[in-house]
Amino acid sequence: MLNKIFRIPIIIFVILKYRLVELFFFEKRAKTFNFLKVINFFTGCLAPDLTRGERVRKACEELGPIFIKFGQLLSTRLDILPVDIAKELVKLQDKVPPFSGDKAKKIIQEACCTSANSVFLEFDIVPIASASIAQVHPAKLQNGQEVVVKVLRPNIERQVRNDIAVMYGIVKLIKLCFPSLHRLRLSEVILELKKTLLNELDLMREGAHGSKLRRNFSTSKLLYVPEIYWPLTRKNILVMERVYGISITDIDALKKLGINMKLLAKRYVDFFFTQAFRDQFFHADMHPGNIWVSKFFPENPTLIVLDFGIMGSLASVDQRYLAENILAFTKRDYRKVAVLHVESGWMPKHISVDELESAICCVCEPIFNRPLKEISFEKTVGALIEVTKQFEMRLQPQLMLFQKTLVTVEGVSRQLYPDLDLWETIRPILERWAFNRVNPKVLAENIRVKALDWITELVGGQISFPTNLSTKEVSIVKTLTSIKNTNRQLLIKGRNISFILGTVLGGLLMMVVVLLQPDIVNFLNC
Repeated sequence: MLNKIFRIPIIIFVILKYRLVELFFFEKRAKTFNFLKVINFFTGCLAPDLTRGERVRKACEELGPIFIKFGQLLSTRLDILPVDIAKELVKLQDKVPPFSGDKAKKIIQEACCTSANSVFLEFDIVPIASASIAQVHPAKLQNGQEVVVKVLRPNIERQVRNDIAVMYGIVKLIKLCFPSLHRLRLSEVILELKKTLLNELDLMREGAHGSKLRRNFSTSKLLYVPEIYWPLTRKNILVMERVYGISITDIDALKKLGINMKLLAKRYVDFFFTQAFRDQFFHADMHPGNIWVSKFFPENPTLIVLDFGIMGSLASVDQRYLAENILAFTKRDYRKVAVLHVESGWMPKHISVDELESAICCVCEPIFNRPLKEISFEKTVGALIEVTKQFEMRLQPQLMLFQKTLVTVEGVSRQLYPDLDLWETIRPILERWAFNRVNPKVLAENIRVKALDWITELVGGQISFPTNLSTKEVSIVKTLTSIKNTNRQLLIKGRNISFILGTVLGGLLMMVVVLLQPDIVNFLNC
């Protein structure tokens, strides 16, 4: 409690120091506006040569690692921040001075109930990396295997919870003083930050994420994921295979090694979109420090992926709407984009699709009236957010990590190979995803995997259907609902269970036929 009390004056001092009260001058209510003017008058001589974006960035840096994380999260929220501030926040670096290596050894001893010298043949007390949550030490196991040991900072969880609590208090004060900011739903942003940070504090969870990613790409030549050493991993310690490579943005070193830059950029993009649209599970912190390039086989470069603390996932419904939105954009089908935004629940149902289509067209047509390789994802998303603000676009917290990572991926890929056609690179991945949704083999496999659950729920009368179905899916719901009711009546009458199962399987076949697109049906009839 005392920590929170002492933290508040420090935050207020930094806000005044960097004249951040100017950010609220849009509020014209007399009392609030005059009060802000008075404060700004007395702090006007502070930070005179900095832009407002630079002042916000430096304030986050001065307030410490939790506020740096908050700034990084906000940097993707173009629906909240002006572009100039968002671009400055992208520059925030999660680097802080390391804590004592002897303290790290003590933490290992407490977690493993034995000394670090007993666990490791060698342990370097000088860390090779230090960030806000943890730092990394090189070491060797007793068998000589090289590893890295990630150790959480002492008392970091208490610091995170204290700063998050203070942030909640600031948000409540802002909402009280500036009612017009309610639409930004800042409390949800803080909640998302809290969830992300607390997940990062559990290194067992990070290890599980790494193992899952390694398994998903176990047969791929696209990238390499280091092995996790589970017997030595704890909630506050992660032991992982040590790997060597070059940072993906060390362009000079990569070119000197003869790396195929075009292929490397393509593989970097492929990696992100394959995760999201094949596995529905993706690395959400793909900055250059976490993505390396192997020094071997420069003409066939392999990515090395590190740090699995922040991972994202896509629900099937979000995956569908994202993929179909991107495909619609590439075809400049603004009608489809407008329909998807309303149908997905991202916008209220009362919004006019015709008006939304017209607004999207007006903003996006000038952008798309150029070669696709010259069109920026970041600028397209920014333009779309600007227009959707007028139509009560709802915050989608579950998509924030995807959007944040997408901006990073685009920036790094264009740095690697400026002429990369990003849209053309991702099109095959999305088209493969679209085909698999109606591929008979894939549908049959999904039915085989889920059939027992469906039959159990159907016989028990507990099956339920999603409420956010598209028009094409309404007939499927009606068909299955009818089958469910029929089976319930048959059970009451004591009919043969084989007849019930036959009805269920017949219904499932009907569902497959409804899902299949006409061109696929014609193909099957050939």
